[in-house]
Amino acid sequence: MATGLTKEQDRLAVAMIRGLAMDAPLAAKSGHQGTAMALAPLAHVLYSRVMRHDPAQPEWSNRDRFILSNGHASILQYAALYLNGYGLELDDLRQFRQWGSATPGHPERGHTAGVEVTTGPLGQGFANAVGMAIAERHLRARFGAELHDHHVFVVAGDGCFMEGISHEAASLAGHQKLDRLICVFDDNKVTIDGSTDLSCSDDVSQRFRSYGWNVVELGDVADDLDRLEQALNTAKSHRGSPTLLVLRTHIGTPSPDFTDAPEAHGNPFGAAHVTATKKVMGIPDEPFWVDAATVEAVRGHARSRGAAASAQHAKIAARAPKEWHAAWQPPRSEAWASTPPVFDPASSVATRVAVQKSIDASRDDLPGLLVGAADLTGNTGAKISGAVALSAEHPEGRQLFYGVREHAMGAIAVGMALHGGILPAVGTFFVFADYMRPAVRLAALSRAKVIFVFSHDSVGVGEDGPTHQPVEQLASLRVIPGLRVVRPADANETAQAWRQACDHDGPTALILSRQNTAVVTDGRAVDRGAAIVRDTDGSPRLIIVATGAEVAVAVEAARVLGEDGMQVRVVSMPCPELFAAQDPTVRSHVLPIGVPVLSVEAASTFGWSTFADDSIGIDRFGASAPGNVALARLGISVDNVVARSRELLDALGM
Repeated sequence: MATGLTKEQDRLAVAMIRGLAMDAPLAAKSGHQGTAMALAPLAHVLYSRVMRHDPAQPEWSNRDRFILSNGHASILQYAALYLNGYGLELDDLRQFRQWGSATPGHPERGHTAGVEVTTGPLGQGFANAVGMAIAERHLRARFGAELHDHHVFVVAGDGCFMEGISHEAASLAGHQKLDRLICVFDDNKVTIDGSTDLSCSDDVSQRFRSYGWNVVELGDVADDLDRLEQALNTAKSHRGSPTLLVLRTHIGTPSPDFTDAPEAHGNPFGAAHVTATKKVMGIPDEPFWVDAATVEAVRGHARSRGAAASAQHAKIAARAPKEWHAAWQPPRSEAWASTPPVFDPASSVATRVAVQKSIDASRDDLPGLLVGAADLTGNTGAKISGAVALSAEHPEGRQLFYGVREHAMGAIAVGMALHGGILPAVGTFFVFADYMRPAVRLAALSRAKVIFVFSHDSVGVGEDGPTHQPVEQLASLRVIPGLRVVRPADANETAQAWRQACDHDGPTALILSRQNTAVVTDGRAVDRGAAIVRDTDGSPRLIIVATGAEVAVAVEAARVLGEDGMQVRVVSMPCPELFAAQDPTVRSHVLPIGVPVLSVEAASTFGWSTFADDSIGIDRFGASAPGNVALARLGISVDNVVARSRELLDALGM
C-alpha cells in the first residue's frame, strides 16, 4: 500500500525501533524490551499510515490519540516519537530511565511530547482510552464533526486484561457503543512469571464480544505491515461498537535466544543477545544505531501527513462557537455569569446537597462540564438537574451513569480530562475512594483536572457500619502529592470549594457529608485552606480546629466553654495542605504561636500533630448504629470536645 515511504524505509524503520528497544534497556540496565520489539511493526504502521497526527502540533485537539496501556513497553513509544520527529533525539533515548530524562520508565503525560496519558499500572491506560473515546463522541455530538472526528487507539496486553479495571471499562465502552475506540490486544501469551497458562484461561475474544465489542482475530500477522494497516483502517470505518483487534505476537522477536520467552519481558538482553538479534535483522551492531536518511524520510513523511490536517483544523477552530472555546479553556470563576449559591446561617444542609446546587449554578458557565456517579447519583450530589443522560443514543448528554464501576470511573474521568474539552466530576461514597485510588493517584501525577466528589464522609453514615464508614481515607488521600483534598464545614464552604475546584489546575477531592450540617461559616476559609469562624474579644486561651461537620460541633463547644469565661477561637480548616502553603504571617494570624490547639475531625488523627497539641478523632473502625449515635459514642460530640479542651489546658498547666 502507498505510504510515502519505500519498502526498504519501512523495513529499516521497524528494525530501528527494535534495535533501540534493545539498546535503551541495556544501557539503563533495565528490561521490558520484548514487547516493544514485537510491536515495532504495529507502532510504525500506526504513526506512518493510520493515525492522524502532527509532530509539530502535538496538542491540536482533533488529532488521533495513542495510548500504550502496557506502559512498561515505553521504549516502543519513545522510539516511534523519535522517528516521527516529536522532539526526542538519540541522546534522550540514551538517557532512558535516568534522572531528569525525557524518557522515564513509563510514559508520563506532560513530560514527553506525544504522550497522551501517564500509564504503567496495568489496565489504567485502557480505561483512560474509554474516557477519551467518550470525550470525542460527546464533543462531536455537541459541536459537530468538523471540530471533532478522531479515533482513540490503545494497545493493551494480557496484564491489562487480567486487571479487574479492564472488565468495568470494556463493559461500559460496549454499552456506550464507542465506535471511535480501537484496542489492539497484544496477545503474546507471556507474563513475567511465565506463560499465561499458569494463571489464566480466559477467552478474551468471547469476553469482549459479550461486552458488545466488534472483535477481529487477526492471527499471526504482527510483522505484516500491509495487513496491519488494512485491519486498522477497517476498524476505523466500523460503526456501532468499539473494536478489539486480537493480534498474536511473539515477545522478543526476532531474537534467536528469547523469542516467545518470559525472559524477554522483564530482564534486559545481554550484549551478546543484542548482537545476535541485530545480525538477524541485518543492521549494524552499534549501540543506538539509526539510518539518518531513513529517520529524515520518516520525519518528513509525518510532517507532510500531519501539517495540512492540523492547519485546516486550526482554521475551523478559529470560527468555532464561544461555547467550544469555553469547553477547552474553562473561564475562571470570577468571569462566570453565575454566582455561587449562598446559604442562610439559620439553615442546616448536607454538604452533598450543597454541591449539587453549586453544580447547577455553574453549569452554563462550564460548557465542558460532564458529571456522573457510580450508581450513586442522587446520593452523592454528582448531578446536573434535568440533564440528558449520556448514552449511545444521546451522546450529547451531560449526565453519565457509570453503574457500579468505581475502578473504571476514576480512570475514565482521567482520560476525559486529558483528552481536553471536558471537565469531569465523578461521585461515589468516600469509603470507595479505595477502589479508585490508582486513578486518583494518576490524576495527581498527570495533573488531570478531575473533580472527585466523595460523600458520606464519616461514621455519620450510620447503620451501614464500618464497611461503609471512612476513617482512614482522609489521611490517605491527603498524602498524595498534587491532589487537593477539601472537606468543607458546611454548605457555604461547599459552594466555594466547588468554585475553587473548577479553577484549580489539577485534581480535587471534595469530601462531603451525608447528614445535614448547620451553616456556621461564610465560606472564606476555602481560599486559604483555613480561617477563623468564631473568635474571641481578647487573645484566645484555646483554639479548636475542625473540618467538615465537626466545625459546627466545635462552634457549639466554644460557646459552652465561653459560658465559663474561657476565650476559645474556632478555626475551620477545609484544606490543611493549602493552609500549610500560606505565608507564615497568614498562618500565625489564624494559629498564633503559643496558643494551645485541639483538632476535631471524625477520622484518623494521623497528620494533625502538624497543627494541634491534641486531637479528637477516630483511630479505629466505626460501628453499625444510627449516625448520631456512632458519632457520639466515638467521641465526636460537644460534651467530649468541651471535656478534652479542659483536659488539654490542664495538662499544659494553662
